[in-house]
Amino acid sequence: MTVPGTFRAAVEAKDLAAITRSLDPGIEFLSPVMVKPYHGRDPVAALLGVLLEVFEDFRYTDELVGPEGAGGPARPPSQALVFSARVMGKAVQGLDLLRFGETGLVTGLTVMVRPLPAAMTLARAVGRRMEEREATP
Repeated sequence: MTVPGTFRAAVEAKDLAAITRSLDPGIEFLSPVMVKPYHGRDPVAALLGVLLEVFEDFRYTDELVGPEGAGGPARPPSQALVFSARVMGKAVQGLDLLRFGETGLVTGLTVMVRPLPAAMTLARAVGRRMEEREATP
């Protein structure tokens, strides 16, 4: 399986352990629905675990893979995965933009979602669950 295919296959299988293995220790997660960026494999994996719980009927609908070397000599390809899902009954469309490091692990993940009402519902649902997890020792 190609490097870009590893993350997608893990998400489609809802396999958090496999998703976590595909993440670089220094990964950065960005999203307009999150107040702050998340840094590091463990915090990002925890957030992705919450997203696996919150998204209903999640499925990837399209995939774009950039050519190797596009970001400079010997750079792994980048990948954009378009998805659809529901959050608390609201339809959401989104895009996972993945950047890979030299080891082939995901070093950057930017998630964009629309429409705004669904994005706001997602932000509330994820924020609440992340607060609960952080409060639980």
